[in-house]
Amino acid sequence: MTERRLPMTVPGKPSLDGLEAVWAERWEAEGVYRFDRTRGRDEVYSIDTPPPTVSGSLHVGHVFSYTHTDTIARYQRMRGRAVFYPMGWDDNGLPTERRVQNHFGVRCDPSMPYDPSFRPPDRPDAKRQVPISRRNFIELCERLTAEDEKAFEELWRRLGLSVDWSMTYATIDANARAASQRAFLRNLARGEAYVAEAPTLWDVTFRTAVAQAELEDREWPGAFHRIGFDAPSGERVWIETTRPELIPACVALVAHPDDERYRPLFGTTVRTPLFGVEVPVVAHRLAEPDKGSGIAMICTFGDVTDVVWWRELDLPTRPVLGWDGRLLPEPPPGVPAGPYAELAGRTTHGARERITEMLREAGHLDGEPRPIRRPVKFYEKGDRPLEIVTTRQWYIRNGGRDAALRAALLERGRELRWHPPHMRVRYETWVEGLAGDWLVSRQRFFGVPIPVWYPLDSEGEPIHDAPITPPESALPVDPSSDAPPGFPEDMRGKPLGFAADPDVMDTWATSSLSPQIAGGWERDDDLFRRVFPMDLRPQAHEIIRTWLFSTVVRSHLEHGTLPWRNAAISGWILDPDRKKMSKSKGNVVTPMGLLEEYGSDAVRYWAAGGRPGTDTAFDTGQIKIGRRLAIKILNVSKFVLGFGLGDSGEGVPEVLRPLDRSMLAALRAVVAEATEAFDSYDYARALERAERFFWDFCDDYVELVKARAYAGDPSAVAALRTALDVLLRLFAPFLPFVTEEAWSWWRPGSVHRAAWPAGEEFAAGADGDPAVLEAVSGVLRRVRRAKSEARASMRAEVARLVVTGDEAERVRIAQDDLCEAGNVEEFVLEHGAGPLTVTVTLDV
Repeated sequence: MTERRLPMTVPGKPSLDGLEAVWAERWEAEGVYRFDRTRGRDEVYSIDTPPPTVSGSLHVGHVFSYTHTDTIARYQRMRGRAVFYPMGWDDNGLPTERRVQNHFGVRCDPSMPYDPSFRPPDRPDAKRQVPISRRNFIELCERLTAEDEKAFEELWRRLGLSVDWSMTYATIDANARAASQRAFLRNLARGEAYVAEAPTLWDVTFRTAVAQAELEDREWPGAFHRIGFDAPSGERVWIETTRPELIPACVALVAHPDDERYRPLFGTTVRTPLFGVEVPVVAHRLAEPDKGSGIAMICTFGDVTDVVWWRELDLPTRPVLGWDGRLLPEPPPGVPAGPYAELAGRTTHGARERITEMLREAGHLDGEPRPIRRPVKFYEKGDRPLEIVTTRQWYIRNGGRDAALRAALLERGRELRWHPPHMRVRYETWVEGLAGDWLVSRQRFFGVPIPVWYPLDSEGEPIHDAPITPPESALPVDPSSDAPPGFPEDMRGKPLGFAADPDVMDTWATSSLSPQIAGGWERDDDLFRRVFPMDLRPQAHEIIRTWLFSTVVRSHLEHGTLPWRNAAISGWILDPDRKKMSKSKGNVVTPMGLLEEYGSDAVRYWAAGGRPGTDTAFDTGQIKIGRRLAIKILNVSKFVLGFGLGDSGEGVPEVLRPLDRSMLAALRAVVAEATEAFDSYDYARALERAERFFWDFCDDYVELVKARAYAGDPSAVAALRTALDVLLRLFAPFLPFVTEEAWSWWRPGSVHRAAWPAGEEFAAGADGDPAVLEAVSGVLRRVRRAKSEARASMRAEVARLVVTGDEAERVRIAQDDLCEAGNVEEFVLEHGAGPLTVTVTLDV
């Protein structure tokens, strides 16, 4: 970094306007935030920065959480650490695909050939999307994300993030693809990754599998249908279901083993209505005797409980739902085609309406459907309820079916230092509640390809249990366009040739490797040794189950260690109605307008006031307070620097007066508290202590010593300068632009490369008594109050001031400063026990 030495110039009218553009440019030109990779690991502080999703726009919630991280980065830099603080872009996955589809009016059709001259429609129509090849589609994804990343970087620079912009990464670039595929192949080689054909939660809109961590429950309308099955005795067995369209998929009826009503039926069979298929009546502990009629039908598959029953009871499979959410054109084996033809090809809603009519006509429907609302599982980015279909998918073991691995991952959670500590409970609750392994494959296009091919047999069918993998030296690969080792391209899809695995990885499968990708794993060994395991993972609490946990899983499996030492968890931003801000709710605030109206430091001030892990309401009132603070810093700096400074600021006179030493003693305590707070990742408390002292300093101490300072008293000038020097550094992590501006008026280099204040700097305050300033300030405030209540000028004369109490002697020490600041004619000090008593008599 080039040290800046500017002529000492204090502007006549300091202003916040334009500071962001000036200093962002200088910081970049001078490399203020460049990572020094010559430093050893014990001198490095590395941050696993969250890569924001670039398929849209940033909102004020991003500003909130990223400011928290930046305050910590700046603090650690001032503590002398080389801070590794890169920025990543999370640009693969469904959000990017959806944005590209709507923006360009296209959709991906892998069956179409690549068109090198393709141009998107001049007038995109999201409802009449043009089909294009996968390669054309990916090119458009890359084009749009590049534009989004530029806009994001501009906003981050405007906000003042102290990121090293020479060290960015993307979750879809060549480095990220290579790292993701390398980790996957090693998981596969160790038996941690495996493929299985099983019931899968499926989003029919996106036509992709969905993992457990991506689910959310939403209230959804439905209706209970009371339907009769025919028992051998000729009686009806009545079940209640919200999914009558799945009767052709029914494989059993189930009741609780202790339910006396149905014990005689266990081991017998009943016939399904309309279709007449024999299905057994079985017992299982998950059946609920007090729900509906107490007996339920098991279908393959209506919900996750069906999957549990099907697996544990070893029942057959009768799939009826296709990947598009419609009933398959042909019935399952053993189901009559006649009645099924009435349902084939319909959506689940259409099939439900038709089969209800058929049941009513056949006398199998008791009464009319009874409307209800119930929680239904959705993909967090989807608009329609999830279905369960049988598909072939890739999984990575995460402890969901392995007690030993689960225990090891719980222990990793205990090793991690959580800020705030109670967030560890969310991690443990998630791990203990896992119902299966991590599903990592997705049936999409813009993502990291699964690096696997399959040999084809003589009939051209893939041999799935003999996958072909590339050598690590060949990574990254795209099996859809690259041929596997030992095969020419012209054998693709031919008997005895090969076929590519068509899937891509879940975006979390790449994001879970963000420490490895950013740190140069297997790409830059020297860098990786200096930054990994990282010091900090900052993130929001709602993705503990996804991003944090999955990153722990990958690091545990690959490196046998935690990926970082600390996790700092941010809360949500709430709107004025105390609801979470989100794009889907339409209640988000975009930040650029705020930054332009109030200034970046003001917005950062509001953000830094949000305590770790605590949800915080968006409040322009706090932003306005932040702006007032920033302006006050400029003005008080101008005032302090107006007292005969030399060019370098060296040769400061000794601080001799008790009041000045008292102020420095109080400031020394503030520095100790702010340091302790930052070391505990409580940036909000550090700001709170610095700000409280600053306003007292401006309102009380400056007023008390103003006369002495104007008179050239060396002790007052030295104390003011020392305090300003320290305060600018205390505020630097929070208000980087205004502190840098004021620092540049009298100090060389950047305040953000200056040392964090330390106790040895306060030699003058070592024997000072903070209570002196507190007592004298208290009296001055009583004097002001008396003048205010009398509606007199603050310069009005006080005819007589009487101070009594056990703190009176401390006031006497600074009585000259007090009388000058309060314009006191007669000062009377009366010794006595008890609290300080002040009597003010104005000269009326």
